[in-house]
Amino acid sequence: MSRIKTFNLPDLGEGLTEGEILTWLVKVGDTIELNQPIVEVETAKAAVEIPAKWAGQVQAIHHPEGTTVEVGAPIIAIDTDPGAGPLEATSTTAAPSGDLPTPSAASLAAVEVAPAEGMVEPGLIGGPAPGGRTAVLVGYGPRTTTAKRRPRKGGVPAQTAALAADHGVVVGNKPTPTPTTPAPLVHDRPSAATGGLVLAKPPVRKLAKDLGVDLRMLSGSGPLGSITREDVQQAASGATVVAEPITATATSAASFGADREQRIPVKGVRKLTAENMSRSAFTAPHVTEFLTVDVTRAMKALERLRNRREWRDVRVSPLLLVAKAVLLAVKRHPMVNSTWAGDEIVVKEYVNLGIAAATERGLIVPNVKDAGRLSLRELADSLTDLVQTAKSGRTSPADMSGGTLTITNVGVFGVDTGTPILPPGESAILAFGAVREMPWVHKGKVKVRQVTTLGLSFDHRIIDGELGSKFLRDIGDFLADPEAALLAWT
Repeated sequence: MSRIKTFNLPDLGEGLTEGEILTWLVKVGDTIELNQPIVEVETAKAAVEIPAKWAGQVQAIHHPEGTTVEVGAPIIAIDTDPGAGPLEATSTTAAPSGDLPTPSAASLAAVEVAPAEGMVEPGLIGGPAPGGRTAVLVGYGPRTTTAKRRPRKGGVPAQTAALAADHGVVVGNKPTPTPTTPAPLVHDRPSAATGGLVLAKPPVRKLAKDLGVDLRMLSGSGPLGSITREDVQQAASGATVVAEPITATATSAASFGADREQRIPVKGVRKLTAENMSRSAFTAPHVTEFLTVDVTRAMKALERLRNRREWRDVRVSPLLLVAKAVLLAVKRHPMVNSTWAGDEIVVKEYVNLGIAAATERGLIVPNVKDAGRLSLRELADSLTDLVQTAKSGRTSPADMSGGTLTITNVGVFGVDTGTPILPPGESAILAFGAVREMPWVHKGKVKVRQVTTLGLSFDHRIIDGELGSKFLRDIGDFLADPEAALLAWT
């Protein structure tokens, strides 16, 4: 059995298919222990530290930081018995900083994964299942493609850069000289002038194919001599295509260079959030209702709670009372805590309460599991742990899975309320706005009171106007007088 074991990127939860290597926590030559964290990987859910499956010495790191790696691809090689002496025909010397060692043919041939040690047990996520397939969720799983590197900033294809240079167009960060007298871009065979490159968008290419037009025989009238739909249609009708002269001021966009633009890759948490929000916004018919509430009594109740001896070490915030209000209102209106499943509505008797959290990597929504069964003290501790874990970037994929109802606390940003979009699979989300001192009619007189505005978005396929209004009203009633609501409802 070979001493060298390869560690493949595992499925980190919910059938995720790839991850980006953020930070290597070890280097070639390091001696590591079993379950020691060796690499930090960012998935579409969160950043996760992966522990070592074997103790030993790091022999090779297959992918540098910043590389996106498919699930199942090898990421590191470990010598599980370094005390047995040097490996034959291999080199264990660490490469210079910034470079990765290149394993020899002999060492690559010696690398294997022992079935008993190097593979996940049958039936587990990432391991073999009956029939030889990989045990992941339906519709997900490892891909067969290789790892891909993040594109370099400012990278421009050579042919496009050469063509742009001929016409004074800014490419990347370096402007090229603009000719004093622009010349018309007209060629008998434009492909020869562009080194064989035909500039045309995919829809134009399809149109040309459908009409039987050879793009290589056309002179483009679009930007940089690109071929447009009109060029193809004229060629198909037998008309002669004459390109218009190209100047540096042909479009308004040419007045600004790429050095004044920033391109941010959409990946990881941000990419998943965008996909989820788009899917939810165009799938579930959203309705949003608003309610402004005098929460002066709730704020005073919080202050009394903080002063109690057993609560002095507990973080008590207005969000705690809002969460308690939501949980009590769900008990009174169970249909709010449900999911649309096509031919049926699934009403859940448990509440996994999601709390939207803004992090450096984007918006995430971890949830408190079975929050309805927790006492107020347990709920306070769970909310504190959840928020601190999210801010540190250590939220696990499991903590963000299975949410049934969500609160987004936009008040921490000084915002009064909002119209939040439902997380996929949930039927309601509550926006909790800032608590402000405002003039309010109280007992027949205008007084300064502490006031907030709530915004409830819900899935109109499940929750009609009456149910949504009653649910929001009950939350408001609790926040207006928590003591009375507890006495009346429990």
